[in-house]
Formats: sequence, structure tokens, C-alpha cells
Amino acid sequence: MAGLAGKRRLIQRGYNYVAEETQHPAAIHASAAWERVYNTFCLRQIFEYTFENWQPDLRWWISPHSQKVQDPYRRIILYDQIEEAEADFAQHRICSRRALQQAAVLILTLGLTEIWQDRADGSVISLPSGPYVNEGGDMSRYEFKVSRYGENLENLERIHTIMMRHNPDCKLLVTISPVNLWATFRKDLDVISASCNSKATLRAVADEFTLRHENVVYFPAFEMATIYQPLSGQTYFTDGRENYHVNKNTVKFIMRHFFKFYSGMK
Repeated sequence: MAGLAGKRRLIQRGYNYVAEETQHPAAIHASAAWERVYNTFCLRQIFEYTFENWQPDLRWWISPHSQKVQDPYRRIILYDQIEEAEADFAQHRICSRRALQQAAVLILTLGLTEIWQDRADGSVISLPSGPYVNEGGDMSRYEFKVSRYGENLENLERIHTIMMRHNPDCKLLVTISPVNLWATFRKDLDVISASCNSKATLRAVADEFTLRHENVVYFPAFEMATIYQPLSGQTYFTDGRENYHVNKNTVKFIMRHFFKFYSGMK
């Protein structure tokens, strides 16, 4: 769950990076085919479906025109048939369990607080995107929410409880993603203000979560990118792209200090 850039550099430096489902396109960013995860709700659901009997009321989206089967909870993962989707997800649960139980250190990157939640059962979809949404699929059962401090802290506590039950020796390393929102569904704030609120909320959550547990540490990747780099006269944005992609120099700077701080966490 460290992200693609972090994953590549950990492997390059010879760290024992746990890798399951290596042929699955949804595993490129992490140790299993979790796909990209943007909020603590989707993180929590990964741990619940991996180790418990997590079953949302609506498990699959069927795209109205193409009839593609889409997983609402793992970004844009598509199948041709329900049977194929069910079989792949069953295998994914096995691989996810294996990855999480092997981990000596688990990196949790917190991204944003904006979520789309099922009104019926409270489950949170990854993103309102993909063929189901583009082809006019019914989204009325989902509501947009800005999640708050208490909810996000509760999600991390739930993750911690599950991990300590199934892999009690594992350490958790928490970071905040320096990637800004590029758009917001909020009507009361502009995107910059919404992004600032999102990051500030998650930073406060990470602080409290870290203080509560001896086996949880915080790594300041967010501060290195968004505060230290500008103070040093450096930009952390990638040239020629929207102002939310982090450039290679900033990634190298962050990872260099990561290896300095945690060289013993192999």
C-alpha cells in the first residue's frame, strides 16, 4: 500500500517487498491486487474482506450498455462475466491474506476524506468512475460525504485491531499522500480549500493514531513534499502536468530520508 513510486524504490534497494498476484494489473501499486486506495474507508474494507465476511448489499456493477462487470470497491477492475469476477475476487482474498500475514512492516498511505457511501449499508466505493458510471449506471444509492476526524480514526483503529489479531508482530507505518485533490465534489469550498481540509484532517488522525500504539510510526512524506521542498526553493510538482503530481526529485528526496530513518525495517 506504499504506492507505485515507493514500491519501485523499495525493491531497487533490496527490501523484501511482499508481492502477490504479480501478473494482475491491479497489483502494480502494492503487494496485492488492491488497486489504488484513496481513503481510510476503502482501506478498512480491504482488511474486512480479507479476514472477515465483508459482504456489501451490491457487490458488482453491471454496465448498462457494454455489460462489463465492474468492481465498485477496487477502482476500475473489469470482467466479462459475474462468474469470472467472483472467481478472481476469491483468489484475491487468499492472496491479500497471505500478503498481510507475511508483512513485517505495513505502510498505510492516507489520501483524502471525500467519499461516496452506499446509503443502504454504509459501504464506500472507490470512485464514481469507469464504464458503469460513464454508461449511465444508477448512482442514486450513493451519497457524497466529507468524512470527519472521528470516522477516519475509527477506521484506522479497526485496521489495527484486525492486524493485531492476524499478524501481531507487524509494525504499521503511516504516511499522508502529498498528492492534492485535482477536483472536489464539495459545493461549499474551492478545490484548494477542500484539499487543505482533507490533508489537515488526516494529518491530525495520523498523529492521534500514532500516539495510541507503540507499533505504529508516522513518516512525514507529506511535510517533506509540501513544506520542506518549497521552503528550500524547490517545487514538488511535475513540470507540464496538473499541479498535483509529485515530481521525481521530490520522490527521491522522500525515499532517501525513508531509507535513512528506517534502514533497519527490512
